[in-house]
This record gives sequence, structure tokens and C-alpha cells, in this order.
Amino acid sequence: MASPASSTLAHFCRLTGHTSVRSVAVKRPPATAALPARRWYISRSTGNTAGIQFRLDERTAHSSLDLFKKDTGVIYRMLGLDPTRVQDNPERFRDWAVVFGSQEITGGRHYWEVTVERSQEFRLGVAEAQMARDDCVGTNATSWVFGYAQRKWSAMTGNKMVPVRLVGKPERVGVLLDYEAGLLALVDTERRTIVHSIRGRFRGPLCPAFGLWDGELLTHSGLEEPQSLV
Repeated sequence: MASPASSTLAHFCRLTGHTSVRSVAVKRPPATAALPARRWYISRSTGNTAGIQFRLDERTAHSSLDLFKKDTGVIYRMLGLDPTRVQDNPERFRDWAVVFGSQEITGGRHYWEVTVERSQEFRLGVAEAQMARDDCVGTNATSWVFGYAQRKWSAMTGNKMVPVRLVGKPERVGVLLDYEAGLLALVDTERRTIVHSIRGRFRGPLCPAFGLWDGELLTHSGLEEPQSLV
């Protein structure tokens, strides 16, 4: 049973988006800078119209994250496992509740969906496969994500953030990646339309990326891109 002091610290860590309770000094991400709101249109590039098939990669999962449903889902545990009891490897995220998808992307267009109805704080998108494991997705120039927190959506990259409006809280959202065009899009799965896109400069292998600080996410990969987005 956790002591009152550890429970208080864990609660503080959760509010800051940090899951490690190994020390009193809580690492916080640098303050995000606001960007002018933008919308980008997906251009057609050569490549697959079917999304990659992937599972979540346990080797990368932070110790506060548990995988389930044959590694297609992830659930957040506030205290998580004792980091000393988790297999140590250079692929694992050490400070932030992040996990990568198991497949690397080096080109083409790919589409997948994520059931988000059981979480109130998460990030989803892509990151460079070699992204530093002591960073959080959305806070550096090697990750591009859409985040949901405090009932608001944001597009995040390079520690900069732009609000994404008129989305609400759907049960499920889509992610469309066009590697050659340098675009990542958040998709309304009911209307089959692009809600918002992020422009990026992709220079190496990317992985689907997920951050989670509440509840659970379930991924759905290997899907064909909706015809309305072509």
C-alpha cells in the first residue's frame, strides 16, 4: 500500500503529465508557445492507401503503461510498476508515459484509428524512431502529435502548440500520415473529413506514437484510407 506522501507525489506528477515518482524533483516540459492557427490540405503522393499494420511495442512502453488486447491497447496506471522491476533497455521511455507502435514508416500514405473515449488526457501522432527516450512526444522537433487535455485539442510539435477547434470529444479518431508531403492529419471518423493537419519535415523512419496520462487507448491499424480523403 502506498504511503500518504507517495500518493500525494503521484497525484502531483499526474497533474503535471509526469509519471515517474522516483524523486521529489518533478521534471516538467518547457512552456509551450502558441502558433497561429493553420489548416493544411493533404496532397496526393505515391505510396500505399492502406495503413500499416502495427501493435504497440512493449519495449518502448513507460513503466506506468500496461498493454492489453494483444498489444493493440494501452492503459495508464497512476503509480505504475517500479522502474527497477521493468526490463531495462535503451528503447524504453524513462520519464514520460509514452509508447511507440511496432512498425517503422519510411514513405507512403498510411491511415489508422484510435478509440479515445476512455481517456481524458492523451497524445497521438508520429515520432522519429530514434527520438530521445527522456523526451515527451510533442515537446521536440522529432515528434508531431495531436493532444487532448482539459477538454481541448491541440496540434503539437517542436514544443509549440496550436489549438484545434470544433472537434469535441469523439469516441474514435483517425490519423492520416502522408510521409512525402510532410503532413499529419487528424480525421473525423464519422464525417470522414480532415479536422486539422500538421506540416513536418520527415527525414527518417517514423513510428506511430502515443502518450497517455488517464484511462486507456485502443489502436486500429491496417485500415484503408477513406475514399473521401484521397
